[in-house]
Amino acid sequence: MTESKQKSEQGNRREVADRLHSAAIHLLRRVRKQDNIMAQVPARLSALSVLVFGGPMTLGQLAAAEQVKPPTMTRIVTGLEKSGLAERMPDVKDARRVTIHATPKGMRLMQKGREVRIEYLAGQLASLSREELGTLARATDILDRALREWSSS
Repeated sequence: MTESKQKSEQGNRREVADRLHSAAIHLLRRVRKQDNIMAQVPARLSALSVLVFGGPMTLGQLAAAEQVKPPTMTRIVTGLEKSGLAERMPDVKDARRVTIHATPKGMRLMQKGREVRIEYLAGQLASLSREELGTLARATDILDRALREWSSS
């Protein structure tokens, strides 16, 4: 491949990455507006989502997943506990450690929030043609595959 073709492909990848980045941010902002029914601050909902869809974890693991410092996560988890959405439980393998678990109430809240977001998105997709919807489905498959590859590397 010639140098000019390589630069052209690199520029194309960068343009697609830029557009994808922008679209992802706008999409997240729009669906996040649906979260007001859950009556929790975004940081708590994000941490609860990690617990519900990722499983129980230590405070340090949860802080790392949410990219915050442990003292910040301690405050978030305390708020989740006060709302009955999460609980700290002794680690069965190491009594010195505790793991944070979503409660059944927390699981129901996240599932309801997910349903509301999906219903909102489905409504927004109603304006697309059958062909556009198929294209978007294929693009979603490609993105899912890429994300799996990225997480394994």
